[in-house]
Amino acid sequence: MSKITIDDLMTELNDARLTAKENGQASAMVAATMSKAKLLGLDKVDSEHNNEPQPVQIIVNVKNARKPDR
Repeated sequence: MSKITIDDLMTELNDARLTAKENGQASAMVAATMSKAKLLGLDKVDSEHNNEPQPVQIIVNVKNARKPDR
């Protein structure tokens, strides 16, 4: 039985995000990015900052992914 590492999971999430990007699926891209953040513990509050949430800038480029009329 092989062990799954964080690197393995990060690779899978990166692949999922790339596939979502290629298909114009912004919400799936955000979900993959947030999953990576959770996996790395970046969704937790940092005790050095008095448990105050720190601002995060997320930029999402939305493209029209609709199929053209036939």
